[in-house]
Amino acid sequence: MELKPCNNKTSIVIGNGESRAEVNLSQFVNQYNMIGCNAVHRDVAVNHLVCCDKRMIEESIESPNTINTKIYVRKDYINYYSKLDTRINQLPEIPYIGESKLDKPINWGSGPYALIVSANLPADKIIMLGFDLYGTKNSFNNIYKDTIHYQPKQSKPIDHSYWEYQIAKVFENYPHKQFVIYNTENWKMPNKWKMPNVKFEVLAIKNLTFA
Repeated sequence: MELKPCNNKTSIVIGNGESRAEVNLSQFVNQYNMIGCNAVHRDVAVNHLVCCDKRMIEESIESPNTINTKIYVRKDYINYYSKLDTRINQLPEIPYIGESKLDKPINWGSGPYALIVSANLPADKIIMLGFDLYGTKNSFNNIYKDTIHYQPKQSKPIDHSYWEYQIAKVFENYPHKQFVIYNTENWKMPNKWKMPNVKFEVLAIKNLTFA
């Protein structure tokens, strides 16, 4: 799919939580810059795609939906994959220096990295879809569960503490960006995320529009 220049004031970052299952992502193509994680290309062509492990990199390279997509990979993989494909880019640096295990780049996943990619684009407003954090009914929460390269649906929830901490660091280090999280009415925003530049909106599928 051809991707054309689009709205530079607002970007959409797509996580793979199940809260976005009913959202038709194709309606946003060529209206907003879209930044996605891992297998989102199975459903829609995004402008920027973050893939943190080899399986997802190789799947994304072969996808017909990534012909015009910038694909971001870890520093450890850039030399190999950039020689194979011109779409490959290195993930941006983490915007701060920390000493804990949670601060190490190797422990950052695709969701937090996708937010850094978005924060380095011109848009002032960053919409977040599918950043659920928590498991569903004590099971793995991912829209692609039970498919290739993903865990079975009966798997236990992933510990969300890393995502919660790292995403809070993104909010903290980009105070001039406005982050708007869309999720279900009963979703609870972590206290660490409650900053002046972060807002929560209830996800209304039928009338989902962004200014």
